[in-house]
Parts: sequence; structure tokens; C-alpha cells
Amino acid sequence: MTASPMSFQGLAADPGALNALRYAAGAAGKDDKTALKEAAKQFESLFMRELIKSMREATQKSGLMDGEGSDLGADLLDQQFAVQLSGLPGGLSEAIQRLLGRQMMGPEAAAPGNPLAAVSQASTVSRASAGPRQAGFVAQHGEVAAAVARESGIPASFMIGQAGHETGWGRSEIRHADGLNAHNLFGIKATGGWGGKVAEITTTEYIDGEPRKLTARFRAYDSYAESFRDYARLISQSPRYEPVMGQLHSAQGFATSLQQAGYATDPLYAAKLSRAINSTLMLQRGSGAV
Repeated sequence: MTASPMSFQGLAADPGALNALRYAAGAAGKDDKTALKEAAKQFESLFMRELIKSMREATQKSGLMDGEGSDLGADLLDQQFAVQLSGLPGGLSEAIQRLLGRQMMGPEAAAPGNPLAAVSQASTVSRASAGPRQAGFVAQHGEVAAAVARESGIPASFMIGQAGHETGWGRSEIRHADGLNAHNLFGIKATGGWGGKVAEITTTEYIDGEPRKLTARFRAYDSYAESFRDYARLISQSPRYEPVMGQLHSAQGFATSLQQAGYATDPLYAAKLSRAINSTLMLQRGSGAV
């Protein structure tokens, strides 16, 4: 059965669809060149999107056009350019296609000069384009996130990506009045029956779509591990976030469900979180973590 090219269209926007892509290409059979070609094109578009985004962010220094709408527009434009620039003759997708074909024919060692080198180089470039701060943040929290992922089922990349988005990849972590770190990576507020430590800070909330500065109380922990585990308990055990647990196969679906459940008031939270998770996935693949 030949896989339809339309089944692969979500990859450029959602790296969480990679597993489904691999399965569909494999199910098509080793002689189905159409499926292999489309799969390779989508792998290339994923890489191109990260590369384009990195180039854009490196050139936007004035801040004059910054804003919520411009962020979403730029993200959508990155996706469009990535798809348009993928699958060109002589491009990376041809090398990926050859590699996928070799893998479906059975395991064999990669000799010097074969297409694997091109894919390895692409992963290395993707990892570098994300920036040293992001790479350091992902590496710092990788072990704890992996442990909590095994306990909760929530992918480590989803949790690290959200922690990175909430803290600006470690730039703006929540702190107590005396400057001590509250280790709250997910912006969870100290509401309801919370009886632990608290850090009070000024934060931005969106009221009727407009950003407002407010003072709020946030949960505080003794370690980052406590923060990851408390977040996982909240998402996996609260009825409010039950739909989120049904989207663990998709970064975009996970982010959208969190926004719909009211995790954050930012109307563009899902788009921003999806991009942070995508960056984490690329860094992990570049380092061989996934």
C-alpha cells in the first residue's frame, strides 16, 4: 500500500510526528520509492525550518518589530519556507532517501562517504544553530527529565521544552526575594492546597488578550528534580489536564491541549511552546539522546 504524501505534511511543524513517519514509510515496503522520497523530504524540511529560524533570530536585533503577532507570523513563515526549500534536486533529501532505503533493506555498517555522513552533519548543524544556552539547558536537565518521563509517561523532550520556554532557557528562573533560586521551572502557581514553600514575583498575565503585570505567588522547591516531579504529578493526575495526556505522541497536540486546559493565559502559548519543544527534540537528536 502506497503512503499518501499528505500523511507526512505535519512533520515540518511537529517533530513529534517522526515516529509515525518512520512507521508509514516502512509499512509501504522497501520498493516504494514514492514513500521514501516523501519521508526524506519531510526530514529535510524539519532541518531547514530550524536553520531558517536560527538565521532569522540572528538578524533580528532591533526589536522594533517584536510582538506576539510577529512571533507567530515568523514561525508560520519559517514552516512555509522550509517546505518550499526541501526536496530540491541535489539536496539533502536525496542523501536521506538513499539512507532510508539502505536501512529498510537490512542493517549494515555505514562506510565512510555514504549518505549517513550527510545526515550526521545535518544533525550537528541543527544542534549548533539552537545556541549554546539552549543546548546547555537541555543537557543540564536531560537526566532528571528522562527519569520523570519513565515514571509519568510524559516525554522528556516535552518537559524540557516547556521548562525552557517558561524560564527563557534558564535566563529568568523564579527567585525568592533574597535571590535564592526557587527551582520552579514550569511557572506553577502556589494556589489551591499547596502547603510548600512560596516565591512571590511580578509576572505577566493576559487579561482579555492584553498583557498585564501582576504580583503572584509561585511554588518553590529545593531542587529541579522536585520541580519536574511536581509538574508531572499535576499534568498526569489532575482531571483538568486529562486531554493533555492523550496528546503525548504529538508536540503540537500536547502544546495545544495545555493551552486549551488553561495552563497559561498567553493566547499564543501553544505556538511558542511547540517551537520550544521542537528545538529540544532537534538538540536531543543531534546529541544522540533520542
